[in-house]
Amino acid sequence: MTLLDAPQFDEQKETKHHHILIGSGIAVLALVLLTVGGFMLGHGWLFTNLPVEHRVSVFLSTLQAQDYPKAYGIFYNDPNWQQHPDKYKDYPLQRFTEDFTTESAWKGPVTSYHIGCSKRGDTSTAVAATVNGSTNLTLNYQHSDGTLAFFPFQLTCGL
Repeated sequence: MTLLDAPQFDEQKETKHHHILIGSGIAVLALVLLTVGGFMLGHGWLFTNLPVEHRVSVFLSTLQAQDYPKAYGIFYNDPNWQQHPDKYKDYPLQRFTEDFTTESAWKGPVTSYHIGCSKRGDTSTAVAATVNGSTNLTLNYQHSDGTLAFFPFQLTCGL
């Protein structure tokens, strides 16, 4: 094949190839931004901790509505906990209610909350929340059984 026998230039094919390259670049850039952005904002790589944060938010909103039996079921991931209360005799509903009202660090029921950030470990995710505007509450979500527990350390948001 000589230079004079070169194939005809196909503008449509070249335009399609150009658009695929630009689209691939935009997709890679978006993936990098989502990955780093989720980490920087404290919600996990690619925002993977958002489902756990949502569960804690549902728990705190149930406490805010003062529906303590339902919140207790969310805490233990057992909506039918009333059918077998002996299973939870170490931490009964009465003590749970006291912990989120009179015996709480904020000395009253939950009136407002804000989910701050979360950190994922091997078996659980710790979620930091601000309750009633000033008090920090860190809850630990167990991935194996979906239960919540009090986290013994204060989780700070940011790098």
